[in-house]
Amino acid sequence: MLDRALTLPTKNAFRRIDGAHVEWAVSTAPVAYPDAVAAMEARAAAIAEGDAPEMAWLLEHPALYTAGVSAKANDLLQADRFPVFQSGRGGQFTYHGPGQRVVYVMLDLTQRGRDVRAFVAALEAWVIGALDAFDVTGQIRQDRVGVWVERAGPGAMRREDKIAAIGVKLRRWVSFHGISLNVQPDLSHFEGIVPCGVSEHGVTSLIDMGLAVTMAEADAALRESFKSVFGDTRDADPPLPTN
Repeated sequence: MLDRALTLPTKNAFRRIDGAHVEWAVSTAPVAYPDAVAAMEARAAAIAEGDAPEMAWLLEHPALYTAGVSAKANDLLQADRFPVFQSGRGGQFTYHGPGQRVVYVMLDLTQRGRDVRAFVAALEAWVIGALDAFDVTGQIRQDRVGVWVERAGPGAMRREDKIAAIGVKLRRWVSFHGISLNVQPDLSHFEGIVPCGVSEHGVTSLIDMGLAVTMAEADAALRESFKSVFGDTRDADPPLPTN
């Protein structure tokens, strides 16, 4: 399958026109999904009005499934396992839970060029750059959303597992939702769904690949890579109080 790596943006390709910093906020306690969505939508609306700066919000959710706008009912295999939430983001079913770093990305694409394809490529480049900090080669596939890694399979075969999911929504050219990186989640929790509608490939994480990466280390790699693609960041409080 064709690899889209050659189409990834160059360094700093998706910076703001005015060079303004993006607020970087981390929630230290799990955030309920409905609360996160409400806070994210409010912040995106404020950004569109010019009343708030852009933000990348890092958090973890309690174990749950979300259904994107393209989700198929048959892909929910264990409906009673975890709470299921309808989501306005693109994509199909996905899992969120402890040990997975979710980053909600609220950026003003009017300030960065109104190019959705370039934005998605920039998100991919961001995740791939963060993985590179741990000597993990992230790859993109033409027919599958997310970031993938190649791994040894039976015999001389190779297999591909997803390590990060991408699902975004735009409203008034401000983005929300974002990415999720599997740092050290319980991978058995993905068994209740067909992740992103893909059944012929697996799911992995940094710990599953033998890398004992802490969430703080993953956050540092994500921040450094984010700066190389989207521009400088500054520390900020999350849009919801930390418990």
